[in-house]
Parts: sequence; C-alpha cells; structure tokens
Amino acid sequence: MSDVNNQTYDVIVVGAGPVGENVADRTSAAGLSTVIVESELVGGECSYWACEPSKALLRPALLYAEAARLPGVATAVTGPLDVRAVLKHRDHMAADWNDKGQVDWLASAGIDLIRGHGQLDGVKQVTVRTPDGGTVRLQARHAVAVCTGTRAALPPLPGLDMLRPWTSREATSAQEVPGRLAILGAGVVAVEMATAWRALGSEVTLIARDSRLLARVEPFAAELVADRLRAAGVDLRLDSGITAAERAGGPDDSVHLTLKDGSRIVADELLLATGRAPRTDDIGMETVGLTSGDWLATDDSFTVTAVEGEWLYAVGDVNHRALLTHQGKYQARIAGAVIADRAAGRDLDTAPWGRHTGTADLRAVPQVVFTDPEIAAVGLTTEDAARAGRTVDVVDYEIGGVAGAQQHDPDYRGQARVLIDPERQVIVGATFAGAGVAELLHSATIAVTGEIPLDRLWHAVPSFPTISEVWLRLLETYRDQRQPRTEPKS
Repeated sequence: MSDVNNQTYDVIVVGAGPVGENVADRTSAAGLSTVIVESELVGGECSYWACEPSKALLRPALLYAEAARLPGVATAVTGPLDVRAVLKHRDHMAADWNDKGQVDWLASAGIDLIRGHGQLDGVKQVTVRTPDGGTVRLQARHAVAVCTGTRAALPPLPGLDMLRPWTSREATSAQEVPGRLAILGAGVVAVEMATAWRALGSEVTLIARDSRLLARVEPFAAELVADRLRAAGVDLRLDSGITAAERAGGPDDSVHLTLKDGSRIVADELLLATGRAPRTDDIGMETVGLTSGDWLATDDSFTVTAVEGEWLYAVGDVNHRALLTHQGKYQARIAGAVIADRAAGRDLDTAPWGRHTGTADLRAVPQVVFTDPEIAAVGLTTEDAARAGRTVDVVDYEIGGVAGAQQHDPDYRGQARVLIDPERQVIVGATFAGAGVAELLHSATIAVTGEIPLDRLWHAVPSFPTISEVWLRLLETYRDQRQPRTEPKS
C-alpha cells in the first residue's frame, strides 16, 4: 500500500470488526474513499473471540445433549466428546486467528487498511500509532466512524493481576480443558461457557451475584437453563459472590476463592464474565470534547449527539444501544447510508431508508442464548413491559405439546411466550426456550418489527410436523383466552 502518513480520505473508520467492515463497505460502495484502522485482527471480536469460536464450542455440546435424549440414538451416543476434534473445529471457525481472508476482502472492496492504534485528534482527524513506532495522520472530508466495540469489564477483586483470570477471550480460545473451572457471572457468556466447558469435561462452578441466571430473559427460560446446567453437573452458587481470591502459584498454580457464605472453592481457572465496557478509554475522546471511557450516545442515524457538525459516528457496541453483532451490522448499514447521503448533499428526510432509521435496535432486538435448552427472544419481556407501564396480554404454550417438538424428544421440555398489545392486536415480544428454537426467532422478529396484525398471522400456516407449529398453538390459546369456547347444546 502507498505511503499514507499524511493522507485525506472521505471517510475514516476506526475499528475493523464486523461493524467497521460494514460501514466501510457501504461508504466505499457509494464511491467515497475509505480507510479503516485496526490495532488487532481484521474481523474483530466476533470472528476470533466471541460469536464464531463460542458457537463452535457449543454446537457439539448441544447436539450431544439432544442426541442423548432421542430414542434410537441415545444408546449409540457413548463416551465423551472428542475434545481434540472440537477444539480443532473451533480453531478452524476462528480462522486459526489469522486475518488474511478479511484483509483480502478489504482490498477487493477498495478499502485501505492501516494497522495500528487509532485516536481521534480533533475535528475529522485521526492519528494512528503503527506497530513499527511510526505515526500516520489522517484527515476525513466527511466522516469519522468509531467502531471500537467493547472489552470485558472486570470486577474490583483484590489481587486481580496476580489471579490471571480468564475473560471471554481466554474462555473461547483456550487450547486445553481446565480440570476445574470457576465462573463469576450470570449472563450469556457465563451460562454459555458453563455449558461448553462442562460438556468438554471441566468441573464447573458458576457463581452468580443474583438469585437467578440471565436477568434479562423471561424467568421461565432462565429456570429451564438452570435446571439443565444442574443436571449436567454444574455447581450453581446463586445469590453469592467472591469475597477473596488468590492464585497459589508454583506447581499447583490453582485459584482459591472464598464466597459470600464463607465456603471455599479451588479451581484451575477463573472466568470473569461480569459485563462489558466501551473501548473508548484511549481513542482521543477528549480532543473532541468527550469523556474518555464513556459510551458514545447517538441519534437514530448513529451520529454522536454531543459533537457538533454531524461528522462523528459511533456504530455498534460502543454506542450501548444493542450489544450484539447482528445489531451492530444493522446499524452499520444505516450509518453507511447516512454518511453517503450527507456527503452527496441529499436530504435525509427523503432518503431511501427514510423513517426506519435505527428503530430495530430499540424495540425489536433478536438474541439467541446457545445453552441447553436454547433461548430465542425478541422485543419486550413481561418485566420490560411492567417497567414501562405497558399493558400486554401474555400467552404461554408448552412447546412439548407440538408434534414437531416430540420428534426432537418425546419428553421435550420447552415453553413459548408471546406478548400482545391488546389495543393494536400485534405481537410486541416473544420468547422461546427449548431445543431447536433458534430457528423460530426470525419469524418472531418479522412479526414484531413488521407489526403484523394477528388476523393476518392466522394465515401464515406453519408446516407439520415442525416446531414452528407452536405459532398456531399460541394464536389458538390467545383466541381461547379472549373468547372462551362454549359447549355445543345436545
């Protein structure tokens, strides 16, 4: 690549994860010269330390658990998982932590890449510290997009440096199965990694500060996951916490934990899965009047609201709207279109993407928790509705009553719930918990996002025998709740 030590581009993107790549792709496709800055691997957290490797670890665990419950297959499932094969597949899904493929894609899309640590350096300016100690100064004609994502937020444990704890990165990239794994946390990372490493042979203790797992999902779904974790042999310590921790060092090198109730745990590794923090603590926020380490608040076009001039954008996790890769890519498509339209002088109110700007990451966010059982949810939960003071009708159905579910497991355990706005007669939230429910989620997302009236959903006929037949059962249950049947007269 040519010398870019002092170059001007139409658009500068800081961060080459899936979000930054999508912003750059949209602006480059619109004819804007675009450069992307990355200090680590092109492809970002999702490709190498989150979505891809974690699901590669979880898929064998979930498939094994489901097969072990299916007649005719259960007796053929003998012995433990092939750990070496699972880890090899995980390495493949993480591209062996080599970003050549992503770098080649950037080049094919006409996007320049500068490796190094990028920092804002005033209006429309970014300074990059390169790995060889050099400095690259970039000027944007139109926009700078901050797509730096998040990092693990570590709790204030004494002697944290000496503990050498795992974060989500170590949990998804470890090359050996720890004999004993302690996990602090109750969210998605905690339960998914407990599921995966227990299936691979670890003795897992999960320590949660709350009295339940997965505080942001429907309680019935969290309870199903807790039950299955216990059945798999995970030691759940709910309503607890760590009051003291130390690593022994020496040949043993184990981690010794004291819990809130005074009990002690010894583990080979400690995973801290206690949330995420924005990667904005060293990106020059102060040079444009912002506070280092803060989340970046935006409007629905993903323009940073605290900076004048409509040139600075924050896209993906860093804006704290919806910390999910697919939502960040959705934001990126919008932000890229906004940047292109503004650069061309087009009126945003009449732009092709129009009034739909940024709405799906506020009221219709889909997410799958890849545990046993899976949890798939979109839109409001009952607790969300209560906090917002919204009246909703709650409709529940046991998924095991659907013939398609019984094909998975004659003793299928799972539940579906939809929340219905009684005035508008549209679905505003849906949660499914059970084996194979992840593939139900997009239909629910379309129903919520499209605000499809229930009287039209009746005509979306599910195939038999599939789990999607639960949609028909939910609608029938709601009909019966509103209009109880009467027995025919003899």
